[in-house]
Amino acid sequence: MRRFLDFLYDASAWLAALSMVGVLVMVLLSIAGRQLQFNLAGTDAYAGYAMAAAGFLALAHTLKRNEHIRVTLVLGRLTGRARHALELWALTAAVLLAGLFAFYAVRLAWVSWSIHDISTSNDATPLWIPQLTMAIGTLVLLVAFIDEWFLELRGNRRVVESEEALHHE
Repeated sequence: MRRFLDFLYDASAWLAALSMVGVLVMVLLSIAGRQLQFNLAGTDAYAGYAMAAAGFLALAHTLKRNEHIRVTLVLGRLTGRARHALELWALTAAVLLAGLFAFYAVRLAWVSWSIHDISTSNDATPLWIPQLTMAIGTLVLLVAFIDEWFLELRGNRRVVESEEALHHE
């Protein structure tokens, strides 16, 4: 199971990286179009879709690498059971919030698909397509938070606190 979950987080990160390449390609096409006097309709919208995809698809991988911003002012002073309890409380809240986020992201994509909603931009893209990346990203984030919750519950969770973070608090 661990290998599958790690593969899921890594695959999501690779898709996020490909989305960033997509942003680059769209921006370069837009620049080239202006310089060479041709217009590729929708490049700005597609760059935006790819940027949103990159952000959402990278969420779980960033969480699992402990690179999300954490406020450890109180947590850093606790040890033992008190720290474990606070971590579980925070992860429980995170699971609930990520669950709501994923539910509404999936619902948004579903509604857009069911009513055939399209972009108001000149690209006229069916909106469920870019919204699907948001739904997938939030679902993988929910899985990652549940994974972290179970690791913390069992006492197997490792949170590496960098020295740099400690210097800035």
